[in-house]
Amino acid sequence: MFAEHGYARTTLNKIAKAAGVSPETVQGHGPKAALLIAAIEYAAVGVVGEKNILNLEVGRRFLGIEDPVEAIDYLVEMQLEIHQRTAGLAPALTGGANADPELDRFRTDMLTGITDQTRRVLSVCRDRGWLRDDVPFDELVETSAIITSTDTYLRMTQHDGWTIPKYRAWCRRMFAETVFAVSSPRS
Repeated sequence: MFAEHGYARTTLNKIAKAAGVSPETVQGHGPKAALLIAAIEYAAVGVVGEKNILNLEVGRRFLGIEDPVEAIDYLVEMQLEIHQRTAGLAPALTGGANADPELDRFRTDMLTGITDQTRRVLSVCRDRGWLRDDVPFDELVETSAIITSTDTYLRMTQHDGWTIPKYRAWCRRMFAETVFAVSSPRS
């Protein structure tokens, strides 16, 4: 409902009606901001509150990859899947954060958390010798966070009309050219 109607127009009563429960039942799970936060976290990685992506199945699979080109492919696909599950919630979060201090804090913390997760993943890549060594590590982290940001995804796929295959190919190329020390990724 948040993705379809936005934050302001999604009321607890509407959520209750769609879920077939009472508004009191919905309120028992927290205020509206808490519901949106849980929806975003759950849609992104399937759990709420995990601070280290390497502890999740998706992270453990990444740790098992031994080839940098395969790692790029995996990271792009993982991020694309997250975007496809969460991109509709991004405008609701932005709209809600403009009016709700709790959502504004969450958005700030979420961006910091994404950077932290990116740092964890790229630390593994750095330790395996897969990253460029002519660019400071912190810059590689920020570059990766921008390449894979929801804002970048939404701009390219919704605003600019790129297809998912075109976006995927662009992400692979950007990782190979700007972050990783590989000549070119698979198409």
